Amino acid sequence: MNESQSGPVIELKEITKVYQMGDVQVHALRGASVKICQGEMVAIMGPSGSGKSTLMNIIGCLDQPTSGAYILAGEDVSRMNDDQLAAVRSRRLGFVFQSFNLLARTSALENVELPLLYAGVRNRRGRAEAALEAVGLGQRMHHRPSELSGGQQQRVAIARALVNDPSIILADEPTGNLDSRAGAEVMGLFQKLNVEHGMTVILVTHEPDIAEHTRRVLHVFDGEIVRDEHVAEPRIAGDSAYHHRIGVPQNCD
Repeated sequence: MNESQSGPVIELKEITKVYQMGDVQVHALRGASVKICQGEMVAIMGPSGSGKSTLMNIIGCLDQPTSGAYILAGEDVSRMNDDQLAAVRSRRLGFVFQSFNLLARTSALENVELPLLYAGVRNRRGRAEAALEAVGLGQRMHHRPSELSGGQQQRVAIARALVNDPSIILADEPTGNLDSRAGAEVMGLFQKLNVEHGMTVILVTHEPDIAEHTRRVLHVFDGEIVRDEHVAEPRIAGDSAYHHRIGVPQNCD
């Protein structure tokens, strides 16, 4: 899941995003600039309306900036068309959302197979099974979402994000619908993916204790990144051996 990368895997250069709401222009982002290296684990925090979700949507190639440049793994994606952006998302990015977004009438295995089905990939079953094993659900892959706990459902969603072998995971409030124990388990899984597979993990959260599981916190306010904070001692969810390895950048000049 790790890929060789010279320089930052993500670089935003003076990104703005303006929405036209009738006669009113809404400036969601105002010149946001940031570099993120392969292998970092980063949280994005900010109050409602601060622009953090818009920032995540642009990083995830779900939206395009009004101005500025976005370089993703050496490619300028800021002016790509929808088909090109979809190809980049499929090739490089995995997404995890607060609401899980699982199909209720299909098994965990079938939910994880879906991205492969859409991409026309062969051997979908084997890859989906491996992804579920990776998140600790090898014994629950034939269960439907209603037969799984909230934490297990989010693990299925993470397996679905992993099945296309992305190098970057983007998670939008991934613990928002979970109790504290299940939330800690999910954060432990993200830390494991970061440490053992060198995956870049970027998550939006409004919870400071969740952000403390990362190495770096970007604080967004009024469309600007107002503080870029280093977390010297990330909170550990799981194996204490990960402590000094979480979010350590790889291959970044």
